[in-house]
Amino acid sequence: MTSAIDRTPLRARVGVRAVVIVGLLWTLVPLVWMVASSFKSDVDVTAAEPEFLFQPTLEHYRSLFTGANNLGPYIWHSVLASGISSVLAVAIGALAGYGLAGTRMRAKKHVAFWIISTRMAPIAVVVLPLFLLFRGANLIDSIPGLILAYLTFNLPFAIWLMSAFFAEVPPSVEESALVAGCTRWQAFWHVVLPLTKSGLVTTFVLCLVFSWNDYAFALVFSGPHSQTLPIAADQLVTQTGIDWGQLTAIGTIVVLPMIVAGLAVRRWLVTGLTLGAVTGE
Repeated sequence: MTSAIDRTPLRARVGVRAVVIVGLLWTLVPLVWMVASSFKSDVDVTAAEPEFLFQPTLEHYRSLFTGANNLGPYIWHSVLASGISSVLAVAIGALAGYGLAGTRMRAKKHVAFWIISTRMAPIAVVVLPLFLLFRGANLIDSIPGLILAYLTFNLPFAIWLMSAFFAEVPPSVEESALVAGCTRWQAFWHVVLPLTKSGLVTTFVLCLVFSWNDYAFALVFSGPHSQTLPIAADQLVTQTGIDWGQLTAIGTIVVLPMIVAGLAVRRWLVTGLTLGAVTGE
């Protein structure tokens, strides 16, 4: 018996593979070039002709962690702000998503769309109101302020995505737990929530990527005591020039952790993106 792939015309298969190859090159070539440039000397980085064969050096990474350019605090601020905000977004989003998926109100789809529409708003729309609120609450230049700022955009996305995953769980599963004597909370915690593990991982990783890479909120709400990695990268672009070596090194430090995190949870990430998210309550 021939499969659907075998029955696909040769021209179509070649076209699909060509598109995939072009997409991979479009994505990977800039990343590989950035990582390679971070190990080049200043002379090789700024050479008029690209240097493909060079003597690797760690001078740019050493410069980032010594003297006035110490990158340690920036990394710590990014880890705290993005990590805590992502955990809170997943925790609150799971509870709200469960309630949204289980409710039978007539306007459920409109409520779900309203929730995700708040995530669609441009950051420029919410920056000024949030800045006034944070200034009044003394949250400017603080990690809690960044966490709340990230949460304003991550939480609607987490609620909408988790509601889609909970909608995939058959109602009979929860009903069986309730009949067996579980309370509503016990049925949620011990039965329903474990079935949405892929959704939890997917939501956490996506929220983490959004927060880790954020520049706009960090630029407005952070200060000397809370600046994150994107702000550190921006400080290398000055009126006197651009330190391309250190800039590519910071870019590598920013990108690689998210790539490693995505690869580590790729099984749950792919399952979550291809199953739970398609319902789109």
